Amino acid sequence: MYESVLVASRGEIASRIIHTVRALGLKAIAVYSEADADLPFVAEADEAILLGPAEPALSYLDVPRILEAARRTNARAIHPGCGSLAGNAAFARRVEDAGLGWVGPPPLAIARMSDRINARNLMKEAGVPVAPGVWEPVPDPGTAVQEAERIGYPVMVKAAAGAGGAMAAARDEAALRKAFETVRAAAGRSPSGGSGGGPDILLERFVERARHVGVQILGLADGTVLALGERDRSMRHGHRTMAEETPSPGVTPALRERMAAAAVRAGEAVGHRGAGTVECLVDPAAQDFFVLGMSTRLQAGHPITELVTGIDLVEQQLRIAAGEPPSFTEVAPRGHAVGLRVHAEDPVRFRPAPGEIKVWEEPVGEGIRIDAGYAEGNTVTSHYDPLLAKLCVRGETRDDTLARARAAVGAFRIEGALKTDLPFLAGLLGHPEFAAGTYDTGTVDRMRAPS
Repeated sequence: MYESVLVASRGEIASRIIHTVRALGLKAIAVYSEADADLPFVAEADEAILLGPAEPALSYLDVPRILEAARRTNARAIHPGCGSLAGNAAFARRVEDAGLGWVGPPPLAIARMSDRINARNLMKEAGVPVAPGVWEPVPDPGTAVQEAERIGYPVMVKAAAGAGGAMAAARDEAALRKAFETVRAAAGRSPSGGSGGGPDILLERFVERARHVGVQILGLADGTVLALGERDRSMRHGHRTMAEETPSPGVTPALRERMAAAAVRAGEAVGHRGAGTVECLVDPAAQDFFVLGMSTRLQAGHPITELVTGIDLVEQQLRIAAGEPPSFTEVAPRGHAVGLRVHAEDPVRFRPAPGEIKVWEEPVGEGIRIDAGYAEGNTVTSHYDPLLAKLCVRGETRDDTLARARAAVGAFRIEGALKTDLPFLAGLLGHPEFAAGTYDTGTVDRMRAPS
């Protein structure tokens, strides 16, 4: 095992990784920007190195500064967290070229899945179900119209490079032409958008009232790929997950078994090692699914998988990277878990509302886990994602879990010169579709629609 690990991330995920690194008796090294000097993760590390100013390009995304911090602290490995560096094959290669351990999948596996068109073709060759769509980049709106008529409306227009919000649904030709230009322009503005001098576009069939379900996989050091259950992330606004749960109330045992088998095939086809999530689009009416791709990193929603399996995923990542076997012998999920993302934002408009935190009182009790990035006295700035904490709750049944979650949200006090989305999360837990488990990827938008 590595003697010391530099955590190239910030906030709650840095705290979460540092906790496991220290629990294993290893030295945890944090890096931070000037804006984050007072955050808990800096104090929790054994050593912390200032990278630079608040701007991400001059601190958390500055690869030479991160590698220099690793050299100065004599770090033996780098854990990239769950942000953009974790999915950056070039960064992974730089870490390995520097003689450091890379706590993540092989750079080739990351590269294979970073382009959605390449990933679709690879999954198809491996016998993994993928959505009807194109197998090569769509060069122009006219070609897109021809392909959409072949696939059948509605279709989803996506940036091939997986550029964040660069996607849109289209239900007819006029909407398709507009969506094509919008997505291409958005992909071109993204640092990860496009390849070969311009953003590539793909089309897939769009499924109405679908569920977005990710299957957690773990690629072991010996090449074995395991499936550790799913997380239903359908409660989302745009591309941001608001709440997630495991197991999914919209997946039958038979469908769960098929999805797990497909996820393992996908991981084996890519040569995946470490933690990853195979993203699926589920048609509840047909009880069928398509694989959308693979997130080759530790995902923000991983705590609820840990709650029901009892497996520390960060510990397994470190063991796999070091060439060691896992610390568990079987995967036996038990109970139910829900995760809620608490953001510093207006609970109605979903716009960031940062500021100083004057009161921070976390709920406590059986089955409650809080992964927090802030504490009382900290100031949330506008430089980064406004995620404050993940409130995760486990119970023996779904009803027990939801009851505990409602009580926990009501007991979570965050006050000061900021706003939080706790009022929205309370409404979400009480919404009839969520309470009944019949929600889909459009539920949050329907909750926010004018009555």
